[in-house]
Formats: sequence, C-alpha cells, structure tokens
Amino acid sequence: METAETRFWNDWNAATRERHVSPASVDQARVALEWLDELAPRPRAILDVGCGAGWMCAQLTRFGTVTGTDLADEVLARAATRWLQVRFVPGDFMALPFPPAAFDVIVCFEVLAHVADQPAFVAKLASLLVPGGTLVLSSQNPWVMLRSQVDPVGKGQTRHWLSAAELSRLLGQFFDVTAVRTLTPHGDRGLLRLVNSVKVNRVLTALMGESLVRRVKERLGLGRTIMVRAVRRAAH
Repeated sequence: METAETRFWNDWNAATRERHVSPASVDQARVALEWLDELAPRPRAILDVGCGAGWMCAQLTRFGTVTGTDLADEVLARAATRWLQVRFVPGDFMALPFPPAAFDVIVCFEVLAHVADQPAFVAKLASLLVPGGTLVLSSQNPWVMLRSQVDPVGKGQTRHWLSAAELSRLLGQFFDVTAVRTLTPHGDRGLLRLVNSVKVNRVLTALMGESLVRRVKERLGLGRTIMVRAVRRAAH
C-alpha cells in the first residue's frame, strides 16, 4: 500500500526534478564529479541513494556501474526508460536488501534531512561501502535555510536539517570526513537579506568579480548546501 511519504516524493519529483535540475543541484553535481575524478583507483560500483528522477545517475555512469534507489517508485519507473544503463531499485532504502560492502562510492544528495532515523541511515550507508570507499553527501544548511523562503513541510515529508558540525559528528562514527564546504549562496532574510541584496552584490562584483564573491560566501558558510566527502573506515 502506498504511504504518504511515497506519494509526497512521487509528486515532488514529478513537479521538480523531472522537469528541471535546480542550480543548487547543478552545483552539487559539479563538486561531486570533481571529487570522484580525483579517486584512484576509479570506482567500479556506485550507488545513488535518493536518486529521484535519476539525473545524477546518468552522469555517474562514466565512473562505473550505477545503481539508483528512491522511494518514488513511479518516478524511478520513468527514469528506467530514459537511462537504460542504470539499474533502478525502488523502495524504502532502510528495507532494501543490498549486500554489505557492495559499493565503492555512494552519492546521496539532500536526503538525510528527510530521514526519520538519521543514525541508522548513516550506519546503513557505511555498511554498503567497502572499507576505504567514498561517501559524497549533501544536506541543506540550516543556518541559511532558516533565513530563506522555504515551502512548509508537506504531508508525508520529514525535515530535520543538520549543521556542518552535527553532520560531521554523525558521520564520524563510521567515516573519516575529508572535505566539508558549502555551496550556492542563498537567503533573503535577516543578515542574508543584506548580504545577498542586488545593490550589495553589484558593488562586490565590480570590486572582486562574480566568481570570487561566490567563493568567499561559500567559504564563509553562506551556501544553502553543505557538501561532505568522507571515507569509510575499516571495521575493527
């Protein structure tokens, strides 16, 4: 029987990711691909957890075989007709019987905040990676999101944002965190209303250039997305 959560994510993906990929998602993909390009040896098996419409899975195929999974079963069925080279597995990630240590890389974009049991979710991610395997995970930055216009929590949706420090502590039980950064400057309330105002940014861009202004904001933690790269420690 369909749950409210499944219905929410089927509808959300149909209205968003099946129609367009947001600038924030484009930024996350760019950084993820840069990080994966640095890996040696190249990964062979990749899992995209919470892959939605499958757009990132298609980009990951250049590195190895790709499996995408998501609760949105209707969306995954359509994705499977677009990207035949990707294996799509619909269902509740926590209940899916993936074999342990089956993947060299796991990619997980903006899923963690929508999981009811975050420690158990991270433990399962770790169990599916080979020792030394890489996790590329993104999550919403609560400091920025709380100063932005955000849709209210929908029926069937869970929302619990973690700060970068909280995220690092959560991952630290199983992973060595090797990179943390924020991406995509955002926000229109409080201090961020000034920082991101058109007038202020026009002046800053004239002085520093658009790309440098963006990088400075991201380094100051003003991006809407927290991006983390972590390595699975060997089990003791």
